[in-house]
Amino acid sequence: MYTSYFGFRENPFNLTPDPRYLYLSPYHKEALDHLLYGINERKGFIAITGGIGTGKTTLCRALLSHLDPSTKSALILNAFLSDMELLKAVNHEFGLSMGQRKLSKKEYIDALNQFLLRNFARGGNAVLLIDESQNLSDAVLEQIRMLSNLETEREKLIQIVLVGQSELKELLAAPSLRQLNERITVRYDLRPLEPRDIRGYVEHRLVVAGGRGNVRVTNGGYGRIAAFSKGNPRRINAVCDRSLLIAYVEGGQRISKGTVRRAIEELHRDMRIEPAINIGFWRKAVLSATVLLLMTLAGFAGWILRGVLT
Repeated sequence: MYTSYFGFRENPFNLTPDPRYLYLSPYHKEALDHLLYGINERKGFIAITGGIGTGKTTLCRALLSHLDPSTKSALILNAFLSDMELLKAVNHEFGLSMGQRKLSKKEYIDALNQFLLRNFARGGNAVLLIDESQNLSDAVLEQIRMLSNLETEREKLIQIVLVGQSELKELLAAPSLRQLNERITVRYDLRPLEPRDIRGYVEHRLVVAGGRGNVRVTNGGYGRIAAFSKGNPRRINAVCDRSLLIAYVEGGQRISKGTVRRAIEELHRDMRIEPAINIGFWRKAVLSATVLLLMTLAGFAGWILRGVLT
């Protein structure tokens, strides 16, 4: 709605994980460095964790553009898979045609192994990225551990990156997944942006969207954004998007402390859900419970009376 008004080519604060918009804060740069190190050094397993909205999926997308051309990649975004569905998805992502007939798990693994060996013989590497890994079942995680056994005497044929919310750390710490957890040699926990990085994050997104300096966010505005978002990129996007909308409606170009305050109030109002209470339902429920209680007490009293009389 406001893009043309401010001179943008597109909305700068969309919530989609567009790698062009990845802002390399110190934490995001460290996470990317960990990923590239683990993949290029063939460490086998890498785990990247972080809270909701910290930019993990965007980081995954951006990683693909930083990989060497000889590195084949497979990105799995849906972690609600069975072990067989995972194998099918991995082979499909690597471009392996498995035909139409029903195949066994062994046949899928053998096909993947042959692909990886051919790729390695050509000097290539392979990386499997699984987003939202906190949703993986134990059976699928065990299947992933077995895939890591695809290796030569000296090198891992496939590097597996598990990306997930903070619960992934707890999941991997379970005794049943000890063998998998011990194989993860590269780990990084992605933290929210520091207050000093929020200005750079916002300005980066404005520039990528095609902004020419028409929008000015005041120091007070940045302070409010930082206080509301706690450095979470998704929350920064939400409050900035609403702030731009308010400025557009008012015909302004300046995002002040007051503009951000109004945006926050609107976001809170949108997220507030009033409970729909059915008074008639509750009256009936209370009446039924009362009748049941009275019947129970009457029965108990009758049982005691019979005991006394006998």
